[in-house]
Amino acid sequence: MRDAFSNTLVQLALEDPKVLLLTGDHGYALFDEFRKCCPGQYINAGIAEQNMVGMAAGLARVGFRPFVYGLAAFVPIRTIEQIKLDIAHDDLPVVLLGDGAGLVYSHLGTSHQSTEDIACTRAISGLQVLSPADRFEMITCMEYAYATQGPVYLRMGKSDRGEVHSGPIDAEKGSLLSVRQGKPGGIAFFATGSMVKTAVQLADTCFTGASVWSVPFIKPVDIAGVMHICARSHAVVTMEEHTIAGGLGSLIAEIATEHAPVRILRIGVSDRYSEYCGTYDYLLREHGLDARSVQGKVQAFVSALPKIIDPP
Repeated sequence: MRDAFSNTLVQLALEDPKVLLLTGDHGYALFDEFRKCCPGQYINAGIAEQNMVGMAAGLARVGFRPFVYGLAAFVPIRTIEQIKLDIAHDDLPVVLLGDGAGLVYSHLGTSHQSTEDIACTRAISGLQVLSPADRFEMITCMEYAYATQGPVYLRMGKSDRGEVHSGPIDAEKGSLLSVRQGKPGGIAFFATGSMVKTAVQLADTCFTGASVWSVPFIKPVDIAGVMHICARSHAVVTMEEHTIAGGLGSLIAEIATEHAPVRILRIGVSDRYSEYCGTYDYLLREHGLDARSVQGKVQAFVSALPKIIDPP
């Protein structure tokens, strides 16, 4: 997925000399090809992320198309005030790229783990929020972000969890992407980013009647589509490598509460920090986001539902 991101960025920069890449002293190997092909469009702003966001705002005002890259713990979390006031307030066409979102920088501890970036960026007026699940969604999200004449935050996990789609996808603004068809009146899985792959695995093995929807567009999202899915489903499960407060689960619950009430299980990071450092797989287990833990949570949820449908 990171290769798809880098290659798409190079292609955009080759086609448009106004495209600039700003980085906060990160991503050297990732941007080798960009520096080779477009050396005059690359700016290393150093370990000064807040200044970098302000620089991007100034460049956007004079006609450039800045792509601002950093670890998600720093872009957007460390720079949230500058994003709000320098970029979003004036609707400037800046694309903010938060790499390593979620728990993937597991060994580096809480300072580098970013599990609240969707919640923070969703709340900023005028800022769109994208969260691709695989390389095909990444390409679509990058092209969409470039075509958008306003601020965009694009979230990506550093760890590649494998393909979700079998080929290129055609997605419009706010699209929900059907990954697995389910039975009417069954369970619907909404997932974003790295957790889409987990949802697919569960639908293929344990919950074969469930539908799976990937949500690369967190903001804006297809509200009518969410309403329709919730209305035709017996229950809904949301999955995200993000806190359950303010993320995808909150988004789906907000829409359902107003328009199509349904039982919802939100799976994500609970209201806590990581207790230990370790591998990425270890952190997923600690927070109950590995496939086995998620399966157990969904089975318990389904078993407690009224018996309109049979649990798997």
